[in-house]
Order: sequence, then C-alpha cells, then structure tokens
Amino acid sequence: MATQGPLLFCALVLVLSFAHCHGSAMFSRHSFPHGFTFGAASAAYQYEGAAHLRGKSIWDTFTAKHPEKISDQSTGDVAIDFYHKYKEDIQLLKFLGMDAFRFSISWTRVLPTGRVSGGVSTDGVQFYNIINELPFVTLFHWDLPQALEDEYGGFLSPKIVDDYRNYVDFCFKQFGDRVKHWITMNEPFSYAYYGYSTGTIAPGRCSNYSGTCASGNSATEPYKVAHHLLLSHAAGVKLYKEKYQKSQKGIIRVTLLTHWLQYKYAIVAGVKASRRALDFMLGWFLHPITYGEYPMTMQSLVGRRLPKFSSAESKMLKGSFDFIGINYYTSNYATTYASAINTLELSWGVDGRFNLTTEKDGVSIGQPTPLSWLYICPWGIRRLMLYIKEHYNNPTIYITENGMATTNNASVPMKEDHNDILRMTFHRGHLYYLSKAIKEGVNVKGYFVWSFLDDFEWNAGFTVRFGLNYVDYKKV
Repeated sequence: MATQGPLLFCALVLVLSFAHCHGSAMFSRHSFPHGFTFGAASAAYQYEGAAHLRGKSIWDTFTAKHPEKISDQSTGDVAIDFYHKYKEDIQLLKFLGMDAFRFSISWTRVLPTGRVSGGVSTDGVQFYNIINELPFVTLFHWDLPQALEDEYGGFLSPKIVDDYRNYVDFCFKQFGDRVKHWITMNEPFSYAYYGYSTGTIAPGRCSNYSGTCASGNSATEPYKVAHHLLLSHAAGVKLYKEKYQKSQKGIIRVTLLTHWLQYKYAIVAGVKASRRALDFMLGWFLHPITYGEYPMTMQSLVGRRLPKFSSAESKMLKGSFDFIGINYYTSNYATTYASAINTLELSWGVDGRFNLTTEKDGVSIGQPTPLSWLYICPWGIRRLMLYIKEHYNNPTIYITENGMATTNNASVPMKEDHNDILRMTFHRGHLYYLSKAIKEGVNVKGYFVWSFLDDFEWNAGFTVRFGLNYVDYKKV
C-alpha cells in the first residue's frame, strides 16, 4: 500500500500502550475489560479495487451513470488496490497492535452473477484467504450484484431473501471454519434511506421531491427495502444457527448505524421528538430483531406504508443476533416537526415528525469536521450506550465503526497531514466516554476505528480521509 512517512499513531494506538489523562481521569488499555477487542474496519468496494476481476455491483453502475453524485466523480474501480496489496496492509495492521480486522466479502467477487448457479469465482474465493488474519467478516456492505438488481429490483423484492440466504450459505461453507465473528450486513438504515429516500447512494432511487433520481418512491420504497433487509438478516442468522454454529463455534450479528439524537430543550415535546427520532433511526432495525416488531411510533406514523411481519417472520426476527454492532459517528439535536404535513410528499424524513439540527442557541453541538453531517461529540457515545442498555435489554455490543474525516487537500504538506492531533483527540475522547459507559454496566466488548486506511468514501469519493494511515492516492 502506498502509505507515506511515519505511521499515524492516532489515539486508538496510543491507548493500547500508554496512559492518558482526560480531565482528571487517567485511562489506558487497562481501563477496558480483559478480552476487549481493539480493531480497525474496511469494506470491499471502498478498499479492494480490481473491479475488472469480479462481477458488476450496483456501485459500479451508480458511479458510472451518476458521476455527479460523487464529490470528485471518482469510482471504486481501483479504490486503494487492497486486492493486490493486502499482505503488506495486514502486516501494518498487526504492527499497530490491532486485535482484529473487520472487512467485507464482495458478493460478486465470489459469485459474479449473485448465484452459485451462475458460476463461482475460484480466484475470488482464494483472495478471501485473508480471512486467516484477525477476521470480523461483513457479508453485505451495500455492493449488491447488479444482475439481481436488474432481474427483480434487488432489495425491493422479497425474492432477495432466498438469494441472500443462498449467498451467505456459500460463505459459511467456504470460510466458516476460520471465521468466528460474522456480520450479516452493514448499516441497513443507510442502504434503505440514502439509497431509496434521498437517492444519494446506490442504487440512487427517490421521488422527485426528495432528490434528483430517474425513478423511485421515497414514501414507500425505503420501508420495503428495510423490511427485506431485516428478513434477509434473520434468514441468514437462522441458517447459521441451525446448520453451522454448533460445529464452527462462531457468533453472528448485524451492524447498525445511529447518531445520538439528543432533545434540544428539556420540554415534553422535545423529549418525545428525541425518542421518535431514535425509534426511526435505531429502532427501525434494533426493535424488530429484539422484540419481533417495528416500534409503535413507526407503526402509528407510517401506517399502511410500513410492511407487516407475519407471525413466523416475527418469531424468526426476535433475538436474531448474538451481539450487536453499532456504528457511531456523531450526535444531533432533535426537535418537533412544526410544519404542516404535505401528504403528497411523504418520506422517512417527514414521517417521524422531527427535525434534526446541529446547533442550540447559536452554539454547535460539537466541533465541525469537513463532512457537513459529522460534528465531534464524544459524549454522545456514552448516552447512546446507556439508551440501548435501558431499552434493548443490555445486549453485547461492539462499536464496529467510529471515526472522523479530514480534508484530502493536495496543498497541505504531507508532514502536516501526518501530525493528526485532531484525530487523536477524537478517538481519545470517544474511548474515554465508552470506558465510562462500560463502568456504568453497558456490555461493550470492542471498538473498531473507521477506517484502517484512507479509502473511497462513497459519495464523498476521495475528497476526505478517515484513515489511521495515510494513503498517497497518486501512488496506488
């Protein structure tokens, strides 16, 4: 990998070795329970490159057809070429003292058409022998086979459940003897909302009142897609538990994205808005897999547009995890949606009857970063963990992503880019508040930084850098 200069020892790595003072409290790796996992995360489309050596995914189509939706009109065709340079990258990961590496399997890398019947790529299967190295494996990280999207609309159709089940069955057979931590999918919220409500990520569908898309329905499609994502997750978990878990001795879960959504003012309407926002973002997925049904707020406010689970589906969903992955990046203030509801322009953003803001009385919720949505709010991770403990039976949790971006600015000297004090402060603060949550009884078992290396950041392209390690994109 084309990393340059000294290694970026951000606060995560420092915490592994040294004591730090945050306020008056000292903390170090010993501040976390024995066996606590420190790791770093990645995803296939963002890292691997070598697009010509696999089948086409919806992200190949999206970046080719809609370059205007990527900040620098880039693609993941080459990404950071992890496919060819993974050995040196894994060695770097070990050198930094990480306990684990979270990566995803590209569905079309192993099954180019999405199905075993369409052929298996032996080269693709062989590539994922990286599984021998510190694996936490995500089975689906948004790169759906284009063939399945073309055939029946991908996750818009219930047909996806069988194809997803068959795909993960293949992965369990091929790799399950070495994988002890499976993740069924990454951030179903992002896939459903940004892919089908705002159209800002693949497959780029939305109503014309929600964004610039050739087709879509922001009032219904996000809920259909989320429903089929949940059923696919549950089907994958059921298969693993019934067919593989006893012999392979692994555990399985889903990774969910949520911000901490703090009420802006401590009034009844504000507190209710905060709870609705958490139900619509986190509860949309965590509630069904914990209790077998959608949150009552969603059932009431979305009404008939929210699909229903059969009794068999509800039973399959309830408890369909061994542990939960949480991706936490930032916090927002929630307030009540005060405008009249336009029933002709419904969407997830309207249905919840809340607004999200980043300022209160002229003061930002946290320090801003180059990404407009990401403010540095380390205190939010503690409040989020306590909320999950209280409302969702204190499940075992891994923080599967946490990180911040800096600008990819060619005019900034590389030496300055490596002197990454802000990122150090970011991770140190989050680890401090996470350690406090653990002491308050939250069952957190690990922390993964997003990301191990700078990469292709979806619709931000290569305009920002999340990596613990600097990548010289010109030399990839």
